[in-house]
Amino acid sequence: MAAEIKTEQLIEQTEKYGANNYHPLPIVISRAEGIWVEDPEGNKYMDMLSAYSAVNQGHRHPKIIQALKDQADKVTLTSRAFHNDQLGPWYEKICKLTKKEMALPMNTGAEAVETAVKAARRWSYDVKGVARDQAEIIACTGNFHGRTMTAVSLSSEAEYKRGFGPMLSGIKLIPYGDLDALKSAITANTAAFLIEPMRLVL
Repeated sequence: MAAEIKTEQLIEQTEKYGANNYHPLPIVISRAEGIWVEDPEGNKYMDMLSAYSAVNQGHRHPKIIQALKDQADKVTLTSRAFHNDQLGPWYEKICKLTKKEMALPMNTGAEAVETAVKAARRWSYDVKGVARDQAEIIACTGNFHGRTMTAVSLSSEAEYKRGFGPMLSGIKLIPYGDLDALKSAITANTAAFLIEPMRLVL
């Protein structure tokens, strides 16, 4: 009986002290390995979400754990105010792998979307010649790019936007998979078409 209270207490504690923008499932994960996650009571669940694909390699993959330990024994964090001995080799490896000239790593998908929108807008002004503050980003309805202001502005979900206006300007939404709608939406002011090539539907 005491074990059952542990999950309940942890959820109550989280809901009491945590400002939230998600509504998680009523499961507390206290341990994980491979595709399995476990709650404090020892109940096991197959993790079909994989942290929204962030852990497709499985939880606690031994090679990743060892790499973390090895790096932690040397240095755990440097700010971008300094160079470090890992970033340059990583840049080269990822650029050769993706056949891209340059890369810019981000911590989250939402941060990547924010940066992509900024880069597209800057390119549209400096290279394409779009008049200042007139750049347009085309996105698809039903998307989910995160909870930041740019991501919420790109969303078609009214609930995500409620109480946070005004939204970012210069956003056009079209139905997902509608090529004719995309062709109609493109103008001289189009800076980018932002799309999720694969969608996770829950």
